[in-house]
Amino acid sequence: MVVTQLELELCYQGQKLRGFTCKLTRSAHGFLPESSCLIATQVLLPYLVAGLGMVAAGIVMDVVQHWEVFKVITEIFILVPALVGLKGNLEMTLASRLSTAANTGQMDDPDKQWIMVCSNLALIQVQATVVGFLAAVAAVVLGAFSRGGVELDQVAVLCASSVTTAFVAALSLGLVMIGVIIGSRKVGINPDNVATPIAASLGDLITLSLLAGVSSTLFEYRDTWYLSPLVCLFFLILIPVWVVIARRSAQIREVLRSGWQPVIVAMSISSVGGLILDRTVSDPNFEGMAVFTPVINGVGGNLVAIQASRISTFLHFWSVPGVLPYKMRQHWPNPCVTFFSSGVNSKSARVLFLLVVPGHLAFLSAISLLQGGHTAITVAFTCCYLTAALLQVGILLYVADLIVRFMWRRGLDPDNFSIPYLTALGDLLGTGFLALCFHLVSMMAGLGL
Repeated sequence: MVVTQLELELCYQGQKLRGFTCKLTRSAHGFLPESSCLIATQVLLPYLVAGLGMVAAGIVMDVVQHWEVFKVITEIFILVPALVGLKGNLEMTLASRLSTAANTGQMDDPDKQWIMVCSNLALIQVQATVVGFLAAVAAVVLGAFSRGGVELDQVAVLCASSVTTAFVAALSLGLVMIGVIIGSRKVGINPDNVATPIAASLGDLITLSLLAGVSSTLFEYRDTWYLSPLVCLFFLILIPVWVVIARRSAQIREVLRSGWQPVIVAMSISSVGGLILDRTVSDPNFEGMAVFTPVINGVGGNLVAIQASRISTFLHFWSVPGVLPYKMRQHWPNPCVTFFSSGVNSKSARVLFLLVVPGHLAFLSAISLLQGGHTAITVAFTCCYLTAALLQVGILLYVADLIVRFMWRRGLDPDNFSIPYLTALGDLLGTGFLALCFHLVSMMAGLGL
């Protein structure tokens, strides 16, 4: 399929046409060309801003881990990846869905735009409330297995903190995402390149700050036994209201019906990563891990969400669900196809992978400058950390190519189904590789290396 784009600019003086400029862009590959330099330029600034937001979240995590509520109710550490991962389950999915709609012209009509915005906001409020509650239940179950039991008043504080954090974070980030996507569309920037990094830049910091503040407040008033259950019940009662609003859009009605599996499975995967964090954060050999966890998890989830969103937009633009376009005809491509072919998606995968090392070096420098954590950022630690980050992102970008193709072949919208799985896998891989990194550094220190 050959695509031709014509840009025409008319120059008027008063009411008289005085001249015009014409620019013709022709692509024989079925997609308007986007150079590696252009992709990197559009992604770089949001990516760095997102990373600094994650550094700030890591500093917050490093501080609040010593608060009384985190020492008494250690299951909150299990909640952290699950709630922070909601930006992948909800906000990044929202950003991907609306970016695709904007790029394919579905949001050009103001009336359709309003319905789409309201329905999507209502949808993420329903999902945030339900997943926040289920994340707390998962944390209680995993915590009970880990340390033999959890007290009832602590369960109430955990559930209320989780639901409140999920609801408020989803609403605030959802509003920001909608503004970013509409604004970037108006100024001619591809929303796929900027929306998900901005969600990431704010998501971790807002979620961790809310979780720390809400849980600390509710823990302080835990003797008022009815307060935490009442807070939790209030947000659960609002669910039918959000469902009614969300059902105004036919597309969102389908997501309400069939879109629960990915967010719930993703929450479960992230909770396993939270269990690793809970078991390691108090170990002297892993001291300082809390400050690096949001950074490595956030960067991985950020980059893979950009790639998944771009592939999804490509598929929506040039094919129909159930049928892969000719350029992506392989059902199960090998890593060479993902990273080294001539296609636009392979080009973006290379750009995103190459951003890992310089980005993480900048973020490690920021952590060192802000004196976050309790681990000296030595050459050995830096090498192990960068290796872990490269492995994480490489695996995620390849899995993104596989899972988006698989979802599309099954007739499922990758915007709704792929990103939750990918960001949850990023949390699990990031936390696991980071724990292994600290273990290796500890072993090398013990051997005097």
